[in-house]
Amino acid sequence: MRIPSAIHHVGLASLLLAAGPACAGTGHSAYPVASVQLGPRPFFLVNDMPDGKLQRQLQSCAKSFQHYRVSEFSIGHRGAPLQFPEHTRESYEAAARMGAGIIECDVAFTKDKELVCRHAQNDLHTTTNILATPLASKCSTPFQPAVYDNAGNLVTSAKAECRTSDITLAEFKTLRGKMDAFNPRGKTVDEYMAGTPTFRTDLYSGPTSGTLMTHAESIQLFKKLGVKMTPELKTPVVPMPFDGFSQQDYAQKLIDEYKAAGIGAGRVYAQSFLKDDVLYWISKEPAFGKQAVYLDDAGTPADLPTSSDLKAFKAQGINIWAPPTWALLALDAGNNIVPSQAAKDAKAAGLGLITWSLERSGILADGNNGSYYQTIDAAIHREGDVLRVIDVLAQDVGVMGIFSDWPATVSFYANCKGL
Repeated sequence: MRIPSAIHHVGLASLLLAAGPACAGTGHSAYPVASVQLGPRPFFLVNDMPDGKLQRQLQSCAKSFQHYRVSEFSIGHRGAPLQFPEHTRESYEAAARMGAGIIECDVAFTKDKELVCRHAQNDLHTTTNILATPLASKCSTPFQPAVYDNAGNLVTSAKAECRTSDITLAEFKTLRGKMDAFNPRGKTVDEYMAGTPTFRTDLYSGPTSGTLMTHAESIQLFKKLGVKMTPELKTPVVPMPFDGFSQQDYAQKLIDEYKAAGIGAGRVYAQSFLKDDVLYWISKEPAFGKQAVYLDDAGTPADLPTSSDLKAFKAQGINIWAPPTWALLALDAGNNIVPSQAAKDAKAAGLGLITWSLERSGILADGNNGSYYQTIDAAIHREGDVLRVIDVLAQDVGVMGIFSDWPATVSFYANCKGL
């Protein structure tokens, strides 16, 4: 397979032509993107960087660039969920306006085996308003309030579990998306649902927004926006086959919906954490399989594949490996961010690299920035350091693209560097 170049600019004229009439049943149209609009965040991050060559280069771009273009190096992770409810129409549109050339729909299935965009099959209780609707009674685990002792100490955390497979597609479409969060101390549904971290916002989670989408609807929206598509087949939490619906049926249905929409395989980067899904696509749908993405859910460096494992992936026909960001980065003796051994081994094996996900870790200057920075956290001291991370991933590791919860940051860097 010829691995695509790290960046491919989509002309604004073609993007305008791609923006068409309203999707059926949505009630409003995909906006015509006259130009990429990055907003203030990337420029705030540039100014927050430590003084040095990279900051001066990026500052020069910030001063001289008049127009920014869509870039496939910038991948909208669940859309733009730093501020918009993930996997909603509004989140996807925001990602496209910020220059993401590829946008993700995580794919789960409903009770009637229809495909919908959700990060997990069992996250409706944290990503939608289901608990505040009559559909709450259909949840696998209805809401159970937090329990406190007489002294006010928390004894049992609040909990619930609501699955896409608990409800039909028609029922799913009645829900509204909200920011993915919950409050384990909640004694009421309202308290449980009000857990949004302070670095995010509920400003775009009102009763007239948070529009949920089917997988097929996401395809039509992305087609109109002129972006490429990266659906992730989510690992089911129910035993498979589900009512006769096998894992292979599930993997095939995902591809079939692109074929039905007339989307060529070159516009689709199908993903899965299950290697068997990727191997199925390679075997049964080779046009789609040649750029299918094998996601890696390693939690620590010890969990990463060895050099031999990575060579074996390539021998099986896998062309793109997508580990978390920390897996591709390390620190040298001078505390500089450099490519990890896994990154070097993957490139030596001939694998293309995509990585996930930036701008999910809150305020970086607070330190202790979570799993995404675990191998380099000692070198992360301020918000602008995210641009240093992007620079090493792009220039030294050589990734094809970066998932981000706020695509404008990666889009800015990609435009500035040209790659």
